Amino acid sequence: MSDPAFASSDGARGAGELPHARTLTLPGPLPLRLGGQLPEVRVCYETYGQLNAARDNAVYICHALSGDSHVARHDENDTPGWWDIAVGPGKAVDTDRFFVICANVLGGCRGTTGPSSIDPRTGRPYGGDFPRIAIADMVEVQKRLLDELGIARLHAVIGGSMGGMMALTWAIEHPERLDSAIFLATTHCLSSQALSFDIVGRNAIFKDPHYNGGQYYDQEQKPDDGLAIARMIGHVTYLSDRTMSRKFDPDREHPREVAYAYEKEFSVGSYLAYQGGRFVERFDANSYVTLSLAMDQFNLGRDHGSLEAAMGRIACPVLVASFRTDWLFPPAHSRRMVDALLAQGKSVSAIEVDSDCGHDAFLLENDLHVYGPLMAGFLDKGCGCISGGQGDEAQCGAAETNVRSIFFQNRLDLTRISERIEPGASVLDLGCGSGQLLAQLRGRGSGALLGLELNPQAIVDCVAQGLCVVQRDLDQGLRAFADGQFDVVVLSQTLQAMRRPDTVLKEMLRVGKTGIVSFPNFAHAEAVRQLLENGTSPVTEGLPFPWWSSPSIRFFSIKDFEALCGQLGIRLLARIAIDSATGEEIEADYNTRADMAICVLSGPASAAGN
Repeated sequence: MSDPAFASSDGARGAGELPHARTLTLPGPLPLRLGGQLPEVRVCYETYGQLNAARDNAVYICHALSGDSHVARHDENDTPGWWDIAVGPGKAVDTDRFFVICANVLGGCRGTTGPSSIDPRTGRPYGGDFPRIAIADMVEVQKRLLDELGIARLHAVIGGSMGGMMALTWAIEHPERLDSAIFLATTHCLSSQALSFDIVGRNAIFKDPHYNGGQYYDQEQKPDDGLAIARMIGHVTYLSDRTMSRKFDPDREHPREVAYAYEKEFSVGSYLAYQGGRFVERFDANSYVTLSLAMDQFNLGRDHGSLEAAMGRIACPVLVASFRTDWLFPPAHSRRMVDALLAQGKSVSAIEVDSDCGHDAFLLENDLHVYGPLMAGFLDKGCGCISGGQGDEAQCGAAETNVRSIFFQNRLDLTRISERIEPGASVLDLGCGSGQLLAQLRGRGSGALLGLELNPQAIVDCVAQGLCVVQRDLDQGLRAFADGQFDVVVLSQTLQAMRRPDTVLKEMLRVGKTGIVSFPNFAHAEAVRQLLENGTSPVTEGLPFPWWSSPSIRFFSIKDFEALCGQLGIRLLARIAIDSATGEEIEADYNTRADMAICVLSGPASAAGN
């Protein structure tokens, strides 16, 4: 029986503040990964949109540490949600199309069972006796909730920060229930630096004189100072140096007056005081300890033997987005996960958003113009091309070769490259642009397809077509890929922009059994004439840029390229020299009459095999 003194404690900071939330008690006890069990679990959740008749349009959103089930407004009279910018009618996660579910996590304090909940065995709040939980326990509660709602499979799971850890766990431990997954600003394991901030924050709570071992719910004073300081520390990690300098440097010594009794000597101090004070009004210190410990214990490599083994369990297409100035969950962590997915041959698209907003970028409107359309396109099409298959040529844009590239308006090279790739071949397209070649190949049937690209808008365009593309600088190599992983590696109109063309060519032929390279010919007669007669850098059909905006940093001829291949021991299987103005293939005097070349290559090992 519950102690009357604590009758209103369960969810006191939670469901009552969320008028659209529903609470459901899950059947049976919940065994916990770290030992023990919870005798019962209540879960507070909200839904948006309508579940269709096929029950296949459900999208589950996993929230971050301080979030809750209220991901977005339900109507204009509702209070703001924590991700209103991305979730709603016509938005990236379109509630006119998708049935969106978000629940407060296990261990939280917004309606789902957590330390402030009543322990049915004692009738008092769990407090400091709430058992240690893992991210996997949170996901198990979410899975059981979906079972109760009659949803066997999700169109997508989406999560950022701690929510990304849950989304990763969904994809790894329950692959049979997902069609796709989106991981935002997250990690496979916290760095020691990130871990240290959490440790300091928890110590601030533990050393608060009112913490009382976590049994403070019947006390007049609670560990509010410790929680506020923990939040201030945590909030610093969510921001970037650039953001803080821009926000606080102009009025550095003119703090705003806020009604919280913490240091306000500087403008950044009053800001942190406000953030800490407001957080205490809606969060619970024990929940902060519980959730931060679960984050800190999350380690996919440890739990599955290696990160590669963990990623090998993922069966659905994946989208990974990191943010350049996020030093809490840095982009290197996302690249490590993407490399592991690529090594396992998984369907993955990835981008590193050039944001100056730090870790919180995925919650802010500043960068929504990049990751918003990316998510929308991914949810609409997914990315299944790493596993190949037949595609709809018209839908995929396979016929759209007459589009602007970085060197040619009419990409004659793409059609000719496509003709030299056998149906069913696996292809890695280096510098894939907006995916014209990949779409052509998919349209006629292919093996695994993957593009690497730097341009963010081109990546958005690819993902909107259901193509897999990863943002990478080719000059940094292809170390994520195994020897001979692809039948063909293509480098079209990109070699002249490489710092080390020789290294790129060698890497191409390590990863691919065959390489196909197209490039502009700087010895073309018209280019040479302009340079000699006018004394100016040439601008031609094949070289459309003025010198000051050209992406080219290497100026070589077809014969220069052939000589380099000879030096590297690369076998030239075919050479197609083209006049791009007429489309004519040139045989005689190709080094001066053609302004573009396509070369089919194989490495020394392939040559020996022939």
